[in-house]
Amino acid sequence: MTVYRGFDQRELDREYSPSSKVADLGAEIAAYAEQSRRAHRELSGHRELRYGPQAPELIDYFPAAGRAEGAGTPLHVFVHGGYWQELGKEDAAFPALDFVPRGTAFAAVGYGLAPRWPVERIAGQVVAAVRWLLDHAAELGADPARVVLGGSSAGAHLAARALLDPAVRGRVRGAALLSGVYDLEPISLSYVNRPLGLDADRARRLSPLHAGAAALTGLPPVVLALGEHETGEFGRQGAEFAAALRAAGVPVRELLAAGRNHFDLVFDLGRPDTALGAAVAELDRPPAGGRPEPGGAGS
Repeated sequence: MTVYRGFDQRELDREYSPSSKVADLGAEIAAYAEQSRRAHRELSGHRELRYGPQAPELIDYFPAAGRAEGAGTPLHVFVHGGYWQELGKEDAAFPALDFVPRGTAFAAVGYGLAPRWPVERIAGQVVAAVRWLLDHAAELGADPARVVLGGSSAGAHLAARALLDPAVRGRVRGAALLSGVYDLEPISLSYVNRPLGLDADRARRLSPLHAGAAALTGLPPVVLALGEHETGEFGRQGAEFAAALRAAGVPVRELLAAGRNHFDLVFDLGRPDTALGAAVAELDRPPAGGRPEPGGAGS
């Protein structure tokens, strides 16, 4: 029986199981935790910051190394994945190991998880966290005009939702969205929905792909990245969101990272010697008198 776009239930569930493309999911997730512990251990100045009154409403903040007195640094804000139901900011600190030494502050956003927290509340928490960081960037030693927002998988969905918020959209320099889910309709029809409980109407309202041209117009430049080893549905989602952004006049760069998968792609985020890391660094280098254009093939 066809469930979605020609997929039966088993096929659709496989398409939204990125672990089907990796040899050892446990090792991939363990690498997040191990490298995040290393970041907490080795990087000085780390602070846990509260952006709201609820228990999960916390941010791990890592100031940039070598900041000159009085000079604000770039800030990369990262939203972790885990299908809105797994992982946490404690597993998302590892990109700081690359950002901090080269002079970019890093913030890993914490948020509540399903089923305790509905996706609407989770999205609202991420918006609140990004707003808080923008409002407090200067006192944290970062430049509020040099904030880039990033996210992976469900975190890319949440980061995209935050970009649409009126208090965020005009204040973020750019966005780096990795292996994202931008249309939640197939999620609502798959095994992923069991703890989420999305119906068709909620799935559509929560989907950045269906926000409409008016909502997307005026967004900052966006890098959309995928690993080489992803399912076809993640590729389709990225391509369709890129097309919607371009139709709204948003500068977009699409990247396919050779050899990477859904889980290890994020290790390239802060490494300028990779295609993704170079594109992210470029977001913070605007031409004189203008906002950054994520140029290159695919723009």
